[in-house]
Amino acid sequence: MKKMITNLVFTKNRPLQLDAYLQSLYRYFPSELIRTYIIYKVELFDQEYQQLFRKYADCIVIKENDFHSDFLKLLARIDTKYILFGVDDVVYFDSVDFEVIDETFDRFADDIFGFSLRFNEKNVKKNDPVGETVIAGQTVYNLNWTQGQTPVTRYPFELCATIYPTVLVKRVIDGMMNSNPLVKKLFLPGFALVKSLAKIASRHSILKSFGYFYNPNTLESWNCRWCQNHSDQVPGFLYFQKLCASAIQVNMVNTSSRKRFNGSRGYIIETLAEKYRQGFRLDIDFVAENKPVDAYCGEEYFRAKAI
Repeated sequence: MKKMITNLVFTKNRPLQLDAYLQSLYRYFPSELIRTYIIYKVELFDQEYQQLFRKYADCIVIKENDFHSDFLKLLARIDTKYILFGVDDVVYFDSVDFEVIDETFDRFADDIFGFSLRFNEKNVKKNDPVGETVIAGQTVYNLNWTQGQTPVTRYPFELCATIYPTVLVKRVIDGMMNSNPLVKKLFLPGFALVKSLAKIASRHSILKSFGYFYNPNTLESWNCRWCQNHSDQVPGFLYFQKLCASAIQVNMVNTSSRKRFNGSRGYIIETLAEKYRQGFRLDIDFVAENKPVDAYCGEEYFRAKAI
């Protein structure tokens, strides 16, 4: 069967958490439907990551050299109907009905931005007007993200657990970037001109002004901001059925992240990497038995067990 979804995962300094992401992903996503790529920033714990990559040998690992260029090269290769993004602190804990998702995209092709796996009727309806319809005999909900009442519901382009049409992702990325061919060439990350200008201005501010994201956080936030500022150019509705995944945020590896996080010193990356070396893994059964009720949760769901 032809792969239907390309899953793009980003990871840095979190082998234990990436293991939980992949283990839970393949519990609920049929492997024949999904192809997983991992963009891996080599910094700490390479030995632990190599052990993990051997376990998940079907995943295609890309060692990050220049995030912007690496991502664009990969995006150009994708030929599946859908794209699902992932980050290493997300855990799946409920089943995903692809027949419902695929039919939703087919029926509402003109107005669907994405199908969210981190919303359900309860955690959205208390804040946002929610519509509903029946698809493949099941109830499916939607919300207009352009009128979202919370930071989560008005944030359409996110990297945790939403399935997007591949053509839409490519259109958003292309729209966000500066369209001038000369600018595209001169301001590629790593190009000499950017290095020269960095002597008089922040490299990051230079790249941002020309639409060149340099890590997963900027890929998400800059493209989301573009969608919010050009809502007339992209579909207005996020569809969803049930909460299937949550980001268990107990530590931070990128200080520029917009997201909240919970945790204490017991969850610093060195401590968790040592746990991984000792044979501990995140207890995804506990998460599935005590399902989170929001798109983000904290250390109460983070239980490591020896295997």
